[in-house]
Amino acid sequence: QVQLVESGGGLVQAGSSLRLSCAASGRTLRSYMLGWFRQAPGKEREFVSGLRWSGDSTYYADSVKGRFNISRDTAKNTVYLQMNSLKPEDTAVYYCAADVMTVGWSTWVRSTIRKGYWGQGTQVTVSS
Repeated sequence: QVQLVESGGGLVQAGSSLRLSCAASGRTLRSYMLGWFRQAPGKEREFVSGLRWSGDSTYYADSVKGRFNISRDTAKNTVYLQMNSLKPEDTAVYYCAADVMTVGWSTWVRSTIRKGYWGQGTQVTVSS
């Protein structure tokens, strides 16, 4: 079992920055990939960004590439999502997720949605 607790959401103006945190506990993450998804009202949950806990690979959705940065602190077992140049379309509930490593990111995304570990979500609202 992996427990995930997100924090750091809030209401900000367009162009602002926010940093989300996801504290993980329960088991060693060495064989895991962790990531962020988001879900806006009336829309399906979508992948935002992910990383291998080993630190040798990160992945971003095209919609956030160049604006968001994912990182981790192995001492704190925490994953961060630094979000810059926020846009109203970034408004959503952001979820942290974890699942065992797969060969490719698309495979991991599908696997995580089907059977991964999830946090409770944190709301991000960007006003125009």
